[in-house]
Parts: sequence; structure tokens; C-alpha cells
Amino acid sequence: MNAFNRLERIDNLFPEMMRRWARPLQMLDEVDVPSDIRVDISENDKEYLVSAEIPGAKKEDIRVSIDGNYVSIAAEIKKELEEKHGRTLTKETYHGSVSRGFTLGSDVDEKTAVAKLEDGVLRLTLPKRQGSSSRVLKID
Repeated sequence: MNAFNRLERIDNLFPEMMRRWARPLQMLDEVDVPSDIRVDISENDKEYLVSAEIPGAKKEDIRVSIDGNYVSIAAEIKKELEEKHGRTLTKETYHGSVSRGFTLGSDVDEKTAVAKLEDGVLRLTLPKRQGSSSRVLKID
């Protein structure tokens, strides 16, 4: 007996339970909520440029924090899907959070960093901190 046959037998034993379990996943697909934050990061000599896709998030629900060279983006997502079919009204609501963190090659000057949200895309301009130095240790 292979794994598929075992799963099929379990599904036959508990068909209603399996359908109820899968229903919330189907609803989330219909509401189309992000499961993570997708980012594009580029850099030049002076700054890092970050584009982060956060569809459905409002600027007051997004938090960006910078700690040295570590950047963290978190957002609360609220989505609603409403359908009317004659006298029947269906309303699906989703509320959740997504987050993403990443480490950059050098420290960021958080005082001059800029964040803008436009059409579900968060754009960060993160200037590199001047004067941050690194050194190679001499091994004795």
C-alpha cells in the first residue's frame, strides 16, 4: 500500500472532517491575501533601494524598523470579500500579519532613510551609514 492509498482511506473514513478542514484554505485563496512580503533589493555606492510588495496594506498598518544593518518590515493585512447572490449575502473577512527581515552588507543611516507606499509597493531608500568601518583582525 503506497502513501496515496493510505491518505485516500483516511479521507474515506472522515470525508466531512477533511472537507471542513480544507474550507478555510479555500476561502483564503478567494480573498487573495499575501503569505509573505516579496522584496527586491539593489544597492549603489551610497544607498540600498528596497521594493517590497504588500498588497492590501495601508501605510498606517506597516512598520519598518532598522537596527544597524538589519531591516524588518511588518504589516497588518485586513481584507474583505463580499458577494451578493439575490437575497443571499456572503462576506469573508481576513485579518492577519506578514513580516520579512533581512541583513544588508553595511549599516543603514536610519535618520535619513525614507519609506513610501504606492499601489501596494513599499519603497525604501536606505542610505549607507558614513564612517562605519570594518576591519580584518590580525591573527596572532
